[in-house]
Amino acid sequence: MRRLRRPRRPRTRRRDSAADVLHEKEIEIRWRDLDAFNHVNHVVFLTYLEEVRDEWLGRVLRDPALVWGYVIARVEIDYRRELTLEDDAVVARCSLERLGTKSVVTSEAIVTRGGEISAEAKAVLVARDDKTGRSRVISDEERAAFESASVTT
Repeated sequence: MRRLRRPRRPRTRRRDSAADVLHEKEIEIRWRDLDAFNHVNHVVFLTYLEEVRDEWLGRVLRDPALVWGYVIARVEIDYRRELTLEDDAVVARCSLERLGTKSVVTSEAIVTRGGEISAEAKAVLVARDDKTGRSRVISDEERAAFESASVTT
């Protein structure tokens, strides 16, 4: 009797580029981030994610000023673990999940120094025409930059 083998997944290499596939930023937990329950307020998690997302986007596009050409259309977040001042600092992570015609979807997380996931999120960023205020098609140059920062599977 013949044994069926599972097809092998093709091996992929991580691309080396100026904009790393996964961008990480260490963020110190500040006393002002705490709420009445002495844990980091849920809204502050969004600020941590915004900080890493803006850095990631500026790095991918190779110009921090180009971050202003995108607006947030959607953020979804799952809180996994509370954060307190005792955690001291967290690592916020951001990477490209999907590239569309007028938008990009990021995969984001907040992780303790010990490696525990505190929150997982996705954000939809829409390219914006600064003259009309309406969405625009992502330029070929931007698309190439995003593709160089994408995770291949």
